[in-house]
Amino acid sequence: MKSQLSAAVRKRGVRFAVVCLTANAALPITAIAKNFGTCTAGTTLWLSAPQASQGSLLLIEIRSTKPLAEVQGEWGGRSVPIWQEAARESQRKGLLAVDLEKAPGEFELKLTGQTATGEKISCSAMVAVKKGLFATEKLQVGKEFVEPNPEQVKRANEERQKLRDIFDRATPERLWDGNFRIPLDGVTTGSNFGKRRILNGNPGSPHGGMDLPGTTGTPVHAAQRGRVALAEELFFSGNTVVIDHGLGIYTFYGHLSEIDVKAGDTVETGVVLGKVGATGRVTGPHLHWGLTVERARVNPLLLAKLLSGSPGEEPRKKSPRHGVN
Repeated sequence: MKSQLSAAVRKRGVRFAVVCLTANAALPITAIAKNFGTCTAGTTLWLSAPQASQGSLLLIEIRSTKPLAEVQGEWGGRSVPIWQEAARESQRKGLLAVDLEKAPGEFELKLTGQTATGEKISCSAMVAVKKGLFATEKLQVGKEFVEPNPEQVKRANEERQKLRDIFDRATPERLWDGNFRIPLDGVTTGSNFGKRRILNGNPGSPHGGMDLPGTTGTPVHAAQRGRVALAEELFFSGNTVVIDHGLGIYTFYGHLSEIDVKAGDTVETGVVLGKVGATGRVTGPHLHWGLTVERARVNPLLLAKLLSGSPGEEPRKKSPRHGVN
């Protein structure tokens, strides 16, 4: 199997890195082939997996034999967040985000930039996207969340546009510093990401976040440093906080019983944003944790894993079966 995979990778002329995405695994980048895509001399490109699926997140690393001055990335019509880690002047990292509903196929990843001495660099590679395997569930919720009245429809549409406007703005600088963490202590995994829902017998939109288990009043922590972009009650997600981490990366915290921050606040990793609750469209208390990267909705757990986040402090808890937003 391994030899067949290596042969396929060499045939496409790409260089891949493999990561283990189990809950407690470390995530080393290990090459399994010698060439990745097409790069200018002295430049190499690595990915954390050989292909992607709907709702997934891949870590990119570009390396040069010379110090880099700047690097930009583009994939599938979206920008790729690129940043420098500490004093590693000849390396840059980035995140390739595959939206939950992106059509399967192959899409070209393009990276361009220049060295500190002004030499142009570039890399390109085709990244395949396969269809995600998402379950379908049937849920009963309040009638107003399936058949809202005109006033509620107006409110929901205005809030949806407000969120779109937030996610459309990419703060040009990186605001986070270090590892991302899961926002509930003692929780290492969640459920329901990407699920197709049937609400009161009517098809609903895919579940764009992950449900984390927690009882009402459990503290909800910021996954990383950032600026609070929104802190208010919304129709569907109830009491909600959105944090801007810079470079188009946002984390979303919904259904809170209370909010302890306000829009515009700069928060550090682990700061309490509020408490777990059951506000908005829910079937029980839990935290709805979402991640948007350059407007793409992706599984937030992957961010904590790919950027070496802490999984929490206690043994794994059973995931909840409730929660619909």
